[in-house]
Amino acid sequence: MTLTPETPDLVSGPAFDPRVFRDTLGHYASGITIISGIDEEGPIGFTCQSFYSVSTEPPLVSFSVMTNSTTYPRVRETGKFAVNVLAHDQHTVSNQFARKGTDKWAGIDWTPTAAGNPVIADTLMWLDCDIWAEHEAGDHHIVIGRVNEMSPASWHKEEPLLYFKGQYRHLRDLDALAG
Repeated sequence: MTLTPETPDLVSGPAFDPRVFRDTLGHYASGITIISGIDEEGPIGFTCQSFYSVSTEPPLVSFSVMTNSTTYPRVRETGKFAVNVLAHDQHTVSNQFARKGTDKWAGIDWTPTAAGNPVIADTLMWLDCDIWAEHEAGDHHIVIGRVNEMSPASWHKEEPLLYFKGQYRHLRDLDALAG
């Protein structure tokens, strides 16, 4: 048997259409987080889909945020943040923190970490961090945080809220799509 290589219909060139690029990346399922902090005006936060672990020794995590974010500069100024990983039933929380010009904390129950950062009630898990490094990358900042505190094992009861192909999903949805 001889395999004849097929040439896929490639999208290439020095400049991709940003919408096509985002649509392509949308095929990668990811969790949804709220990056939170607190400053002299009160709790602050924003929805963030680009969160991942970096290292276990030392314990480092990272997220990316648009360079034109109006909330991240306030978080940066404090030098610390919390990562709230949303549970499967918290899509309204994600939407609320994604909006600009509204009270993102209206109706949101939270408790402070030892460092004072807000932890949203009923999240899947949380991490409290100091900003360890920041790098500019295109239209985003890549922020690396050193973890100082994290949710206890008893906190981890739910399933994650996922984002896939432009929609919120649950693990059971992905099982149905695969089956």
